[in-house]
Amino acid sequence: MDREQKHMQFLGLYDIYLESCKIIFNFRRIFGKISLAFILPLSLIFLANIAVSDSLSSQGAVFWLVQFVYLTFLLVFFVLSTSAVVYTVAGVYTGYDVTFGKVMSVIPKVCKRLMVTFLCAFLAIFLFNVLPIILWRVNIEHGDMDDFGFFLAIVILYVVVIVYMTVVWWLAGDVLELEDIEGIQAMTKSRNLIQGKMWITIVFLLKLEAAIYGIQILFESQVVHNRSFGVPVRLAFGFLCLLMLFSVLLFGLVTETVIHFVCKSYHHEDINKLSLSDRLDEVYQGEHIPTKPNDDQLEKIDV
Repeated sequence: MDREQKHMQFLGLYDIYLESCKIIFNFRRIFGKISLAFILPLSLIFLANIAVSDSLSSQGAVFWLVQFVYLTFLLVFFVLSTSAVVYTVAGVYTGYDVTFGKVMSVIPKVCKRLMVTFLCAFLAIFLFNVLPIILWRVNIEHGDMDDFGFFLAIVILYVVVIVYMTVVWWLAGDVLELEDIEGIQAMTKSRNLIQGKMWITIVFLLKLEAAIYGIQILFESQVVHNRSFGVPVRLAFGFLCLLMLFSVLLFGLVTETVIHFVCKSYHHEDINKLSLSDRLDEVYQGEHIPTKPNDDQLEKIDV
């Protein structure tokens, strides 16, 4: 990163995008290897599920088995991709000597913690998704379907909470990997960090989701459902969608880590580069040494 940390708090979304692009371009070799090893398989799994699910009945046992396998592999490769990118960007920021070999050595040591945190977040989001269905059925049973105001309030509440939960969960992965906290503590720290940078984080997340959804629509319309094209043309469209998807995912994961540092700068929390470099080396060596409260890993900076 080219900017001093005390100035990072002033970065807008456009500047964050530029910073992310610089990191990817300047270290394109290692990010290329990470993309081929983790992000490309993640993209293939995502697109393959669209094609396979379209040919199956949504009520059949095979469909739900395919979805279970899909979600399992999606979670595994998402965690692998997140671990690799966050570790690499942190190394770039500190000047730490990050190699693809070190990334591959670190991933197994942090994946378990990330997996547990993400599973808890997925479960919380899943349970929250069930709540509107329950309220909807209760509303039907009591004959209040004409109460448009109640329905609108539920929809608004649902959207606001689900976006907030997703943002907190999304940034918790960075917190967990770069700081010596995990689980609920990581989620709490993530929630505190996004205060003041909430809109930047939400807008970025919505743009990222919109880009992924757009690629999904393009893939469905031009590859899965469009029979007027020949096989070579459909394969070309499929390859284009794959290229766009893993580029968007790589950019999103890098930007996620940059936003983490921006949020810390906004709260005047300095990540001492030497301490963070030591932390990365501890993870690489497999030594999880707790950070003492009086350590200078997180120290206040003057603005």
